[in-house]
Amino acid sequence: MMNGNKIKSVHARQIFDSKCRPIIEVDVTTENGKLGRGSASTGTSVGMYEAKILTDGDPSRFSGKSVYKAIDNVNNIIGPAIRGMDIYDQEAIDLRMIGLDGTPQKEKLGGNAVYAVSTACVRAAAETEGMPLYRYLAGGSLRTLPIPTFNSINGGKYGDFWMGVQEFTFCPYRAESMEEAVDIAMHVFPMIGRVITEYQKGKQALVGHYYGWQPPTEDPAVTMELLHEAVVRCGYEDKVAYALDFASSEVYDEASGTYYMAGDRLTADEMIGLARELSERYPFLYIEDLLDENDWEGYQRAVREVKRSIIIGDDFIVTSEDRLRRAYELHAAEGFIFKPNQVGTITESLRTHRFAEEHGMITIPSQRGGGVIDDVVMDLCLAMQVPAVKNSAPRSGERIYACNMLYRAADENPQAKLYDFSQIKRF
Repeated sequence: MMNGNKIKSVHARQIFDSKCRPIIEVDVTTENGKLGRGSASTGTSVGMYEAKILTDGDPSRFSGKSVYKAIDNVNNIIGPAIRGMDIYDQEAIDLRMIGLDGTPQKEKLGGNAVYAVSTACVRAAAETEGMPLYRYLAGGSLRTLPIPTFNSINGGKYGDFWMGVQEFTFCPYRAESMEEAVDIAMHVFPMIGRVITEYQKGKQALVGHYYGWQPPTEDPAVTMELLHEAVVRCGYEDKVAYALDFASSEVYDEASGTYYMAGDRLTADEMIGLARELSERYPFLYIEDLLDENDWEGYQRAVREVKRSIIIGDDFIVTSEDRLRRAYELHAAEGFIFKPNQVGTITESLRTHRFAEEHGMITIPSQRGGGVIDDVVMDLCLAMQVPAVKNSAPRSGERIYACNMLYRAADENPQAKLYDFSQIKRF
């Protein structure tokens, strides 16, 4: 007798992310005809310890970024190996793929191939149960909803212009409902553009790398003041706090051991001093990737010296339980940015979250820069009932989808309240 819960077929194809870069998409079909579909987005800031994205490197096809090797690995290696497995046994499926690859960063099969299959499988399981993925993973109704946060001024390189801080984010942490949180964002975000235009003496504010605003200066202190001014003008000073992503590995020079910032090169201690100074001037929920991903000693100093914000890691942790455990033991971080494709499977990423939860560390899920419309991270952030989620600017389709996902979940779980960040904030 056929067991309808077993995997019948696995098929991969190439599609494109929101920045029109090739990515892999996988369909997993069960014997009872349920379909799960998963894809593997690629980040813009990518840590050196992340699961490897396998691309073809053929300049004649999609500028070398096509993923047909990863597709072949799914169709010819992973698919046959997991066919017939129980769709509900996510851990066994993921461990089978990890064993097939056999490398620490999934270099053989491709972290993108493994992750897309892992995501497709968990979605097929939810489809088999006939429920939304977040509810399937949560095991029932939600008690809390994550606070949406909005990366609204985007750093990085703009020609000769280089803002050393990658993300300036506002967080409506004292909103009383998801409706109010999103309403605050819809007021503040356009106001930021108007404040920047005024600062530029009428020159129109420009769109930044992540669909937020391009900063008008390389000075992070001035940029923070412009963001804060927009919040104040909208009347939300008592409801909004902030977050920064330094993404410091992007501006780090290994030879000199310094970081580019506003035309200068700063030491690790000076970067810590900058974060401390800004956190004493503005309320920050968290500060992310303040230092290079290999500076364990520097992160220990940052945790000791920056008292008014939670220090967390993104490229520093790469959703790895081993790295998070080490950070906990060394007091080098107090939480992490949750990006499941960094580690490569749903099982591994949820283990890292459980470690954080059990050890008093925070988990902040995030979509990748240039993600897809129905990013599985949004289901995961709801299921894990975390404090906050990184949504980016409310401008592009995949970001509006994320807002709608949160809005929909609030409607479907009327008993759920926004997470009370006041119990863990430092300011």
